[in-house]
Amino acid sequence: MTLLKGARERRVRTGEVELCVSELGDPHRPTVVLVHGYPDSKEVWSEVAARLAGHFHVVAYDVRGHGRSTAPRPLRGGFTLEKLTDDFLAVADAVSPDRPVHLVGHDWGSVQAWEFTTVKRTEGRIASFTSMSGPSLDHFGHWINSRVKRPTPRRVGQLLGQGARSWYVYLLHTPVLPELAWRGPLGRRWPGMLERLEKVPGDGYPTASLPSDAAHGAWLYRDNVRPRLRRPRLDAHAHVPVQIVTPLEDRFLSERLDEGLERWVPHLVRRTLPAGHWIPRTRPDQLGNWITEFVTSVEEGRAPVAASGRHAERFGGQLVLVTGAGSGIGRATALAFAQAGARVVAVDRNAEAAVRTAESARRAGAPAAWAETADVSDEQAVEKLAEKVGREYGVVDVLVNNAGIGLSGSFFATTSEDWRKVLDVNLWGVIHGCRLFGRRMAERGQGGHIVNVASAAAYQPSRALPAYSTSKAAVLMLSECLRAELAGQGIGVTAVCPGIVNTAITSTAHFAGVDAGEEKRLRQRATRLYGLRNYPPEKVAVAILRAVARNEAVVPVTPEARSARVLARFAPGLLRGIARMKPPV
Repeated sequence: MTLLKGARERRVRTGEVELCVSELGDPHRPTVVLVHGYPDSKEVWSEVAARLAGHFHVVAYDVRGHGRSTAPRPLRGGFTLEKLTDDFLAVADAVSPDRPVHLVGHDWGSVQAWEFTTVKRTEGRIASFTSMSGPSLDHFGHWINSRVKRPTPRRVGQLLGQGARSWYVYLLHTPVLPELAWRGPLGRRWPGMLERLEKVPGDGYPTASLPSDAAHGAWLYRDNVRPRLRRPRLDAHAHVPVQIVTPLEDRFLSERLDEGLERWVPHLVRRTLPAGHWIPRTRPDQLGNWITEFVTSVEEGRAPVAASGRHAERFGGQLVLVTGAGSGIGRATALAFAQAGARVVAVDRNAEAAVRTAESARRAGAPAAWAETADVSDEQAVEKLAEKVGREYGVVDVLVNNAGIGLSGSFFATTSEDWRKVLDVNLWGVIHGCRLFGRRMAERGQGGHIVNVASAAAYQPSRALPAYSTSKAAVLMLSECLRAELAGQGIGVTAVCPGIVNTAITSTAHFAGVDAGEEKRLRQRATRLYGLRNYPPEKVAVAILRAVARNEAVVPVTPEARSARVLARFAPGLLRGIARMKPPV
């Protein structure tokens, strides 16, 4: 029984082999052909195929000797790249005889597809290629040769690193042993190993054909790896646009293998994901979005170009929601993600400010940007926002809880109402965002990231900011606790702690225990001092994107914030002494 629900099946003959081919979607739409890797069958694509079927004619086939396709006899010499190319052409001619197809390959499916996109006899049959977790053996051979011929410490380190990751390749070249292992204990334990080590959901994948698939697939390595690495082709240039998706936590392939690909690919789009090797199972939403965007651009005759902003490879096409996006750090962060090619939801209680940010985000490079109005201190309002975002835009990939208000004044001058206001926005607003959007991230099971904007005041005590500092210290601890809880689900949590940043928070801050005239004077004075410091919110935004890309836990921003962080850890008494100083009036 196929896991590709609703698929139409056909058999395609190629030489002595019969291939099992599944099709989804409208045959009159552009055809996307999915090629699986080792030790998989076409069912590895079931989640991705379901997401593509609404846009394209989706085709997945079992590679010879895998799934419900027959195996060549004898096995030796039956899995060469030349014969695999014959298989692909037979499938392409059967499912899309009049139009070129868009290729997507994972692992050994990508290795094969690199061959398909670089040999002369397939020209005109392929429109684009999306590669993930599988290099061209020709490019790999040249990569090795360049490091052997011109060794440097860095290049030698890359060779040794990839050599260690390729331990399984050596074992697969041994006679008989891989077949015995896969048909025995390894075949039984493999599903559990994938679930435990790669976080692949235990949802009926892999299928019961795994032992024979893996045993037959060993010949992919034996028939191709050594011959091609010894004598890589000199003409292995892609004749179609290529999108390469690199999982940054791949246990088997170094991201360094992608260096220098521009030499071989005239039109290259790069993407990265903080995920392991089996991204067709663990990140189908993101892959579906990227493949759809890439294929659509090629079909429309547009040059497929990824966003060129900082971290564009990491955030292009992702859905990012920023609260307090109408001004200051929130606005700068929304625009920085937009420049990286992310889709942006700008949330602010000021509707006009949110609309301005969304418009600027689209001009900055966001493929889509929306403005939403919500008061983050209102739980019901955030619930409605989360429902609307999930229904209309999708599950948020990156959440930035930035909305906040300022409050200054001594403890006894701060009223209960003052405390409620600052905690409702600065703490409960973060809690609402983490709970309502973070829950959807966790339920989706495809990772994500939460950024909570705290403050250097979270670890720098001050007699002038007891309520504000308390709210931000709570945000810092909440972030640390949530990071520990969500780590096993691939969701990162970062607390960003800016120091003195030139934003509008000073012009709206409340000063407890003073009359309206004095509060106005203190606001003007604080605004002037922050302006003299003139640390722009754009630098905080850069730190936020970098922190998400690196999955950092606590990020102090500005020199004074970093200095206070060091003192809080190594000289807390000195920091307490500074806190006793009376601020100038």
